[in-house]
Amino acid sequence: MIPAAFDYAAPKTLDEALRLLRRHRDARLLAGGQSLLSVMKLRAATPKMVVDLGRIRGLAYIKETAGTLLIGAMTTHEQIASSALVWKRARALAEAAEQIGDIQVRNRGTIGGSLAHADPAADYPAAFLALEGVAVVKGPGRQRTIPADGFFTGLFATALKPGEILTEVRIPLKPAIIGSAYRKMKHPASGFAIVGAAAVLRAGSKGQGSQVRLAFTGAAAHAFRAKAVEAALAGQAITEAAVKAAMERATEGVEMLEDLAADAAYRAHLVRVYGARALLAAGAG
Repeated sequence: MIPAAFDYAAPKTLDEALRLLRRHRDARLLAGGQSLLSVMKLRAATPKMVVDLGRIRGLAYIKETAGTLLIGAMTTHEQIASSALVWKRARALAEAAEQIGDIQVRNRGTIGGSLAHADPAADYPAAFLALEGVAVVKGPGRQRTIPADGFFTGLFATALKPGEILTEVRIPLKPAIIGSAYRKMKHPASGFAIVGAAAVLRAGSKGQGSQVRLAFTGAAAHAFRAKAVEAALAGQAITEAAVKAAMERATEGVEMLEDLAADAAYRAHLVRVYGARALLAAGAG
């Protein structure tokens, strides 16, 4: 299908992009375009103005500074998947990136665009949550940060406010990440996650065991952390028996999605299976 008519702007600076958003209240941001253009072709979105961020310099990078991994919002999936630094410091994020779509999608799609779009079956949200990332956003006259745990608010909904642009993703590296992994069952046609699980183990304080973080995508209206599982495994050795017992609590308080790919009961089963796989992989280092 062909999108409805729209105006197009390609600002060269972030400030120019912010001015355009203030002037055009119904404008949509174009990062890699792998999500927005699809919904525009289906006319599920009909913005009057599209603001392309692709010509703004300085929004694509991967670096480590003062115990934090910094990733520019316009960094592509392929850049993340091929980054030795990401594999070393936050393996779950690299594993998520390398499983997104196909090579064409990975070379166009961006981490900022994916997180802001908040597709319930996207891969990054689970890793972002489990790694306890922080989104840096810039809006009219100010910059603020949004912790991952409060970023996703509903189906295709985030804590981003009108007129704000996600500029950077920060992954704290302290306490030290001693293991992380991302595992998913992908839809055979789209490649999206029917269920995806990200697990992260961090070094505990002196005399205590590791901290556990476990998050899921594809299973509910938005990505979520399995905090009951985290609490059950806190300070414990990550063994098959301990993980199997803890995973029985993985869907507590969460309503599973149902569609042609999987009903609610099957998704709950997949949460337990892929959550366990991710935890055991993270535990293996």
